[in-house]
Amino acid sequence: MAYTYPIESKKMFEDRLSQILNLGIPHEDLDALQPIIKDMWADAPGGWVYEWSMLATRYSEKGDHYLSAIAYGWAKFPCLTNKAKSKAMQLQIEQYLKAAPKFPVTFERRILKIPYGKKIVDVAVHLLGGPANRKQSSVLLASGGVDTWKVDCHPMLLALTQGTGLTVMAFDMPGTGETEVPLSGAADEIIMGLIREARSIGNGRVAHFGMSFGANFSAMTGLSGAVDAAINLGGPLDAAFRESNLRSLPYGMADILGNAFGFDHAPDFEAFSRACVGVSRASHLQMHSNSPMLVINGADDYFVPQADTLIFNGRAHTEVHLLPGTGHCAISKLKEVMPIMINWLRTRML
Repeated sequence: MAYTYPIESKKMFEDRLSQILNLGIPHEDLDALQPIIKDMWADAPGGWVYEWSMLATRYSEKGDHYLSAIAYGWAKFPCLTNKAKSKAMQLQIEQYLKAAPKFPVTFERRILKIPYGKKIVDVAVHLLGGPANRKQSSVLLASGGVDTWKVDCHPMLLALTQGTGLTVMAFDMPGTGETEVPLSGAADEIIMGLIREARSIGNGRVAHFGMSFGANFSAMTGLSGAVDAAINLGGPLDAAFRESNLRSLPYGMADILGNAFGFDHAPDFEAFSRACVGVSRASHLQMHSNSPMLVINGADDYFVPQADTLIFNGRAHTEVHLLPGTGHCAISKLKEVMPIMINWLRTRML
């Protein structure tokens, strides 16, 4: 189930410019692409998925499979609303696997069988880095957000495993990518299943890193003590789901979430609000037996209110950074954020 919604491609470029460049797309290629894309959904010349896919094909033909994977990632952005975007995701994975032998760390793709309700679902994970004998390593569960998935996060995940020596187990959060379970409170079961798998893969110790909406889940596992340490980078938890914030979400974020929740059409506000309340972590924030936690966000985030970061101030075993002069997930200050996260993980997981 998926649906399209009114959004200007110009606005998407405006919102994601620094992210696109940080992932490695050359500035000159981006400059050539922006003027020709006029439609967010059309699989035809001038369409977002079409033009990004053409760029990805050119990279592949030159033998740059990694950059091709990144371009296909932008082709399928922001959600899998049609066959062309689903195809772009599959091509992204294919190109990423072709690029993997040249990664500076070990790489393995696995399909895990995770219980969900009365059935078993397949969840694709990517294992990056760690020692040759993974049984000697702690594992870092890692996911991006509602529109930035495991392959899209590669540079950050690579830095985390190289900086810490941990085995990174990357996955798509529920409602996105290859994890075909709608976003909901019930999807916590998928995360718990992944934690069990991670404990068996490594030495039994597991940390959880989540970015953006993925940090909604890492906050849950940290607050509940389900993992040994947790990093929340820009997670929406409680204040983010209040009416005033939900009604003002910019850049089509409400409909990106609507797709992740599993709606097949744009929901009315009441239905959307109910779905958001279902993933609120208000009850978890009342718990006081949390694991060590690191909470970071930018002070100028237009998706997640400062309150969802500042509420962690004074909590035991918790370090909080609300960085001025940057926005959602402090993306523009990653050179400052990455060392904080790496050093914090090394202190607690090695």
